[in-house]
Amino acid sequence: MANQDWEAHYAQGETPWDTNEPDPHLVELVRSGVIPKGRALDIGCGTGTNVLWLAAQGFDVMGVDVSSRAIEMAKAKSAGAEGRFSFATHDILAAEVPSGPFDFVFDRGCFHVFDEPADRARFAERVAAALRPGGQWLSIMGSTEGPPRDHGPPRRSVRDIANAIEPSLEIVSLRASEFDADLPTRARAWVCLARRRTEPAQPSTRRD
Repeated sequence: MANQDWEAHYAQGETPWDTNEPDPHLVELVRSGVIPKGRALDIGCGTGTNVLWLAAQGFDVMGVDVSSRAIEMAKAKSAGAEGRFSFATHDILAAEVPSGPFDFVFDRGCFHVFDEPADRARFAERVAAALRPGGQWLSIMGSTEGPPRDHGPPRRSVRDIANAIEPSLEIVSLRASEFDADLPTRARAWVCLARRRTEPAQPSTRRD
Protein backbone atom coordinates (compact mmCIF):
# COMPACT_ATOMS: atom_id res chain seq x y z
CA MET A 1 0.00 0.00 0.00
CA ALA A 2 2.76 2.48 0.89
CA ASN A 3 4.31 2.00 -2.57
CA GLN A 4 1.25 3.31 -4.37
CA ASP A 5 1.69 6.25 -6.75
CA TRP A 6 0.00 8.90 -4.61
CA GLU A 7 0.78 11.62 -7.16
CA ALA A 8 -1.19 9.68 -9.76
CA HIS A 9 -4.12 9.20 -7.38
CA TYR A 10 -4.45 12.96 -6.87
CA ALA A 11 -3.77 13.84 -10.51
CA GLN A 12 -6.49 11.43 -11.66
CA GLY A 13 -8.96 12.28 -8.90
CA GLU A 14 -8.88 8.73 -7.48
CA THR A 15 -9.13 9.82 -3.85
CA PRO A 16 -12.11 8.16 -2.14
CA TRP A 17 -10.60 9.06 1.25
CA ASP A 18 -10.88 12.78 0.45
CA THR A 19 -14.45 13.50 1.58
CA ASN A 20 -14.04 17.30 1.82
CA GLU A 21 -15.55 17.09 5.33
CA PRO A 22 -13.62 17.04 8.62
CA ASP A 23 -13.28 13.61 10.15
CA PRO A 24 -16.18 13.09 12.59
CA HIS A 25 -13.96 11.37 15.18
CA LEU A 26 -11.60 14.36 15.16
CA VAL A 27 -14.54 16.75 15.48
CA GLU A 28 -15.97 14.79 18.42
CA LEU A 29 -12.72 14.70 20.41
CA VAL A 30 -11.88 18.36 19.81
CA ARG A 31 -15.35 19.60 20.68
CA SER A 32 -15.48 17.44 23.82
CA GLY A 33 -12.19 18.90 25.04
CA VAL A 34 -10.30 15.59 24.97
CA ILE A 35 -7.94 17.23 22.47
CA PRO A 36 -7.23 20.80 23.64
CA LYS A 37 -6.12 23.61 21.34
CA GLY A 38 -2.42 23.90 20.60
CA ARG A 39 0.12 23.25 17.87
CA ALA A 40 -1.09 20.44 15.62
CA LEU A 41 0.33 18.29 12.83
CA ASP A 42 -1.76 16.44 10.25
CA ILE A 43 0.26 13.62 8.63
CA GLY A 44 -1.04 12.61 5.21
CA CYS A 45 -3.18 15.75 5.12
CA GLY A 46 -4.27 15.32 1.49
CA THR A 47 -6.06 18.42 0.26
CA GLY A 48 -6.10 19.96 3.73
CA THR A 49 -9.70 19.55 4.90
CA ASN A 50 -8.82 18.58 8.47
CA VAL A 51 -6.00 21.14 8.65
CA LEU A 52 -8.39 23.96 7.76
CA TRP A 53 -11.02 22.71 10.20
CA LEU A 54 -8.50 22.57 13.05
CA ALA A 55 -7.21 26.03 12.18
CA ALA A 56 -10.77 27.37 12.32
CA GLN A 57 -11.07 25.92 15.84
CA GLY A 58 -8.03 27.89 17.01
CA PHE A 59 -5.21 25.37 16.46
CA ASP A 60 -1.89 26.34 14.87
CA VAL A 61 -1.65 23.57 12.26
CA MET A 62 0.93 22.15 9.87
CA GLY A 63 -0.21 19.68 7.21
CA VAL A 64 2.24 17.36 5.48
CA ASP A 65 1.79 14.83 2.70
CA VAL A 66 4.12 12.73 0.59
CA SER A 67 2.24 13.90 -2.53
CA SER A 68 3.30 17.32 -3.81
CA ARG A 69 0.13 17.39 -5.91
CA ALA A 70 -2.00 17.00 -2.77
CA ILE A 71 -0.12 19.87 -1.12
CA GLU A 72 -0.68 22.08 -4.18
CA MET A 73 -4.40 21.31 -3.97
CA ALA A 74 -4.41 22.03 -0.22
CA LYS A 75 -2.78 25.41 -0.73
CA ALA A 76 -5.30 26.28 -3.44
CA LYS A 77 -8.21 25.20 -1.21
CA SER A 78 -6.89 27.25 1.69
CA ALA A 79 -6.86 30.57 -0.16
CA GLY A 80 -8.74 33.05 2.02
CA ALA A 81 -9.22 30.60 4.90
CA GLU A 82 -8.94 31.90 8.44
CA GLY A 83 -6.54 30.71 11.12
CA ARG A 84 -2.90 29.71 11.40
CA PHE A 85 -1.83 26.88 9.12
CA SER A 86 0.88 25.79 6.70
CA PHE A 87 1.45 22.94 4.24
CA ALA A 88 4.59 21.08 3.17
CA THR A 89 5.52 18.03 1.12
CA HIS A 90 7.15 15.54 3.45
CA ASP A 91 7.81 11.78 3.70
CA ILE A 92 7.27 10.89 7.34
CA LEU A 93 9.39 7.72 7.15
CA ALA A 94 12.32 9.46 5.49
CA ALA A 95 12.86 12.21 8.03
CA GLU A 96 11.48 13.78 11.19
CA VAL A 97 8.91 16.51 10.66
CA PRO A 98 10.39 20.02 10.90
CA SER A 99 8.91 22.79 13.05
CA GLY A 100 8.09 20.57 16.03
CA PRO A 101 7.33 19.81 18.72
CA PHE A 102 3.55 19.59 18.50
CA ASP A 103 0.83 19.19 21.11
CA PHE A 104 -1.29 17.02 18.83
CA VAL A 105 -0.71 14.81 15.79
CA PHE A 106 -3.54 13.53 13.60
CA ASP A 107 -3.64 11.04 10.79
CA ARG A 108 -6.68 9.73 9.02
CA GLY A 109 -5.72 6.59 7.15
CA CYS A 110 -1.95 7.14 7.01
CA PHE A 111 -0.55 4.70 9.59
CA HIS A 112 -2.54 1.84 8.10
CA VAL A 113 -1.08 2.12 4.57
CA PHE A 114 2.20 0.53 5.67
CA ASP A 115 2.25 -3.23 5.16
CA GLU A 116 5.59 -3.88 6.85
CA PRO A 117 5.71 -3.98 10.68
CA ALA A 118 9.04 -2.12 10.65
CA ASP A 119 7.48 0.74 8.70
CA ARG A 120 4.55 0.98 11.10
CA ALA A 121 6.98 1.05 14.04
CA ARG A 122 9.02 3.75 12.32
CA PHE A 123 5.84 5.76 11.75
CA ALA A 124 5.03 5.58 15.47
CA GLU A 125 8.60 6.63 16.31
CA ARG A 126 8.27 9.66 14.03
CA VAL A 127 4.97 10.59 15.65
CA ALA A 128 6.50 10.35 19.12
CA ALA A 129 9.49 12.44 18.02
CA ALA A 130 7.14 15.15 16.74
CA LEU A 131 5.16 15.36 19.99
CA ARG A 132 5.82 17.24 23.18
CA PRO A 133 6.04 14.97 26.26
CA GLY A 134 2.48 13.86 26.93
CA GLY A 135 1.29 15.17 23.55
CA GLN A 136 -1.48 13.18 21.85
CA TRP A 137 -1.84 11.32 18.56
CA LEU A 138 -5.18 10.41 17.02
CA SER A 139 -5.21 7.90 14.18
CA ILE A 140 -8.14 6.51 12.21
CA MET A 141 -7.17 3.06 10.89
CA GLY A 142 -8.78 0.35 8.83
CA SER A 143 -9.96 -2.53 11.02
CA THR A 144 -9.86 -6.31 10.63
CA GLU A 145 -13.48 -6.36 11.86
CA GLY A 146 -16.46 -6.60 9.52
CA PRO A 147 -17.24 -8.77 6.50
CA PRO A 148 -14.81 -9.47 3.64
CA ARG A 149 -14.42 -6.69 1.08
CA ASP A 150 -12.43 -6.28 -2.11
CA HIS A 151 -11.67 -2.57 -1.79
CA GLY A 152 -11.50 0.19 0.77
CA PRO A 153 -8.90 0.99 3.45
CA PRO A 154 -6.20 -1.51 4.45
CA ARG A 155 -7.02 -3.69 7.45
CA ARG A 156 -4.87 -3.70 10.59
CA SER A 157 -5.35 -5.85 13.67
CA VAL A 158 -5.13 -4.76 17.30
CA ARG A 159 -1.91 -6.77 17.46
CA ASP A 160 -0.48 -4.81 14.49
CA ILE A 161 -1.30 -1.55 16.24
CA ALA A 162 0.04 -2.49 19.68
CA ASN A 163 3.27 -3.99 18.33
CA ALA A 164 4.02 -0.80 16.39
CA ILE A 165 2.94 1.75 18.96
CA GLU A 166 3.81 0.40 22.41
CA PRO A 167 7.58 1.06 22.31
CA SER A 168 7.09 4.77 21.48
CA LEU A 169 3.59 5.75 22.57
CA GLU A 170 1.14 4.92 25.33
CA ILE A 171 -2.29 3.84 24.08
CA VAL A 172 -4.96 5.92 25.82
CA SER A 173 -7.96 4.38 24.07
CA LEU A 174 -8.72 2.09 21.15
CA ARG A 175 -12.31 1.70 20.03
CA ALA A 176 -14.22 0.31 17.09
CA SER A 177 -15.99 2.62 14.67
CA GLU A 178 -16.48 3.13 10.93
CA PHE A 179 -15.12 5.38 8.27
CA ASP A 180 -17.66 7.87 6.92
CA ALA A 181 -21.08 6.25 6.97
CA ASP A 182 -21.98 7.52 3.49
CA LEU A 183 -19.19 5.53 1.85
CA PRO A 184 -20.57 2.47 0.02
CA THR A 185 -18.20 0.09 1.81
CA ARG A 186 -19.08 1.30 5.36
CA ALA A 187 -15.57 0.11 6.21
CA ARG A 188 -14.90 -0.66 9.86
CA ALA A 189 -12.21 1.39 11.60
CA TRP A 190 -10.15 1.65 14.74
CA VAL A 191 -10.05 5.02 16.49
CA CYS A 192 -6.72 5.05 18.31
CA LEU A 193 -5.77 7.79 20.76
CA ALA A 194 -2.24 7.61 22.15
CA ARG A 195 0.26 9.93 23.81
CA ARG A 196 4.00 10.31 23.89
CA ARG A 197 5.52 8.26 26.66
CA THR A 198 7.00 9.86 29.76
CA GLU A 199 8.41 6.48 30.85
CA PRO A 200 9.17 3.31 28.89
CA ALA A 201 6.71 0.45 28.61
CA GLN A 202 7.51 -2.31 31.08
CA PRO A 203 8.01 -5.93 30.04
CA SER A 204 5.05 -8.27 30.07
CA THR A 205 5.12 -10.38 33.22
CA ARG A 206 4.76 -14.11 33.72
CA ARG A 207 4.05 -16.17 36.79
CA ASP A 208 6.63 -18.78 37.79
